[in-house]
Amino acid sequence: MHPNTTELGEALLSNNCNESVDRAPGDPETTAFKRRARLHQALWRKSKNLPEGTQPTRPRDGVTSRPLGSRIKFEVAVQSGGNFLSSAAREAARLRTERSEPKQTLNGDRLYADLLSSMPMCFNLFGPLWADHTLATENLRTWWPSMPGPVSDVRFEWSPGRQLPGRYLENRSAFDVAFEAKRPDGTAAIVGVETKYHEHCAVQRVPSELRLARYRHVCDASGVFKAGAIEKIVGTKLQQIWLDHLLVLSMLQDASQMYSWGRFVLVHPSKNPSYAYAASSYIDLLADTSTFEVRTIESLLDAPAYPAAEAKAFRERYFWNDTVASLGRM
Repeated sequence: MHPNTTELGEALLSNNCNESVDRAPGDPETTAFKRRARLHQALWRKSKNLPEGTQPTRPRDGVTSRPLGSRIKFEVAVQSGGNFLSSAAREAARLRTERSEPKQTLNGDRLYADLLSSMPMCFNLFGPLWADHTLATENLRTWWPSMPGPVSDVRFEWSPGRQLPGRYLENRSAFDVAFEAKRPDGTAAIVGVETKYHEHCAVQRVPSELRLARYRHVCDASGVFKAGAIEKIVGTKLQQIWLDHLLVLSMLQDASQMYSWGRFVLVHPSKNPSYAYAASSYIDLLADTSTFEVRTIESLLDAPAYPAAEAKAFRERYFWNDTVASLGRM
C-alpha cells in the first residue's frame, strides 16, 4: 500500500521537506519518487540525531534562511562527517577536498551537508573500494567482467583534464568516480561512473557552436552512435548522459594513447523512473553498446564481494518501504 497524496503531503510539511524543486514537470511518478527520497533522508537524519540544516546551507548576508529537513546543520556536518556512512567514505571525501584539481566544480556544501546529493552518495557507495583496491578488483570483476587487469586507482570527482584545448571535451565534465586498471602493454583501462539518486533527467541547454563542434567530432570519430543520433540528443534530456559518455570516448581518442579500453556507466536507484527511462532511450541510439552501460545501485550492492555491513547501512540510508506505516515509523 502506497501513502496517498494527503498523507505524504502532511509528512513532507511536518519534516520541512515540501520543496517545489522536487516537481518533475509532466512526470508525476518521478515527482513522487523525489518527494519520498527527500522525506526519507529527513527521517534518517532524525534517527541519527543529526541537527536539521537550512536553505541556504550557510547563512548569507541579507538572505533569510529557513529549515530544511534533508540537510544537516553545516557546522555539525563538517565536524561529525554525518553525511558519510563509513570511515573510508569520510577519509576519501576529506582527501579529495584537500587535493584540488584544476578548474574543478566540487561543492563542499553539498558534499558535507546535503543528504540528498548524489555526490556524498557516491563516496558512500564506493568509499570501501577506494580504501581497498583488492576489494575494488573483486567487485569490478563481478560488475564488469571484461575490464582488463586489477584496479590500480579509484578517483572521486575526477577528470583527465578540464578545458584543455584540443584534448578530451574541452569542458569541465568529470566522473563522479573513476576506476583505473593498468594493462600489460603499459596503457590503462578506465570505467567512468556517473551516480544519480534524487535527481531527475532534465532538458539541457543547447551548447555553443564551438562546444558542439568538439562534441560532434568525438561522437563521429567513436563510431558507436546510430545515424542521426546527435539530432535526437542535443538540447534534450539525454544530453548530459551523452556528454559523460563522450568523456570516456574522448579519452580513448586522445593523442597520448594512455587509455586503450574504456566504459561509461550510469548508476541510479531502481525506483528513479526518470533515469531508467532516459537510459533506455539513450541505448536505443547506440550502434555499439560496448562503451556504455546502465546499472541500478541495488545490483551493485548485490555483488557477493561487496561488504555486507556497508551494503546494509547503505540500503537503510537511501532506500525505503513505500507503505503508509513507513512515514511515521521514525
